[in-house]
Amino acid sequence: MEKTKKVEDSKTIMTEMIMPDHTNPLNNLMGGNLMRWMDIAAGICAAKHAESHVVTASVDNISFHLPIPLGSVITITATVSRAFNTSLEVFCQVVTAEITGLNERTSNQAYLTFVAIDEETSKPTNVPQLIPQTALEKTLFKDAIKRRELRLLLAGRIKASEATEIKELFQN
Repeated sequence: MEKTKKVEDSKTIMTEMIMPDHTNPLNNLMGGNLMRWMDIAAGICAAKHAESHVVTASVDNISFHLPIPLGSVITITATVSRAFNTSLEVFCQVVTAEITGLNERTSNQAYLTFVAIDEETSKPTNVPQLIPQTALEKTLFKDAIKRRELRLLLAGRIKASEATEIKELFQN
């Protein structure tokens, strides 16, 4: 029987306080620091799900909706949104708040894709399948196939004619 896991089994939450060495001259968090932290949180989540080492394969668009000022506290929540054969997609959401917890707002989100690696062979290895349970988990799971197809198309790994899940996006 194929191994399965729930989203909650690998959920990862990481909290950071924005310090002076994390900021740009405007005293806002530098985007590169945020991307690094998102990659770390999502990588931990992916490794917990895969029960193996993982490598980052892609990061979808990261939009910087709001500046994150010095002294803010960010909470990064990473959850597996879908597992494929040897790869998995992780949804990463960043919530920003004051140190007191007040003025909480979603500042960023992204999807990161990881490939599970067998430690002995250094080759991709199969990952457990995901069982979404909540309405949000089911939506993220269902839509992941479209995001995956778009990533493969943009990377040149499939032809436009093979993109059956997202075809309607490119038609009149």
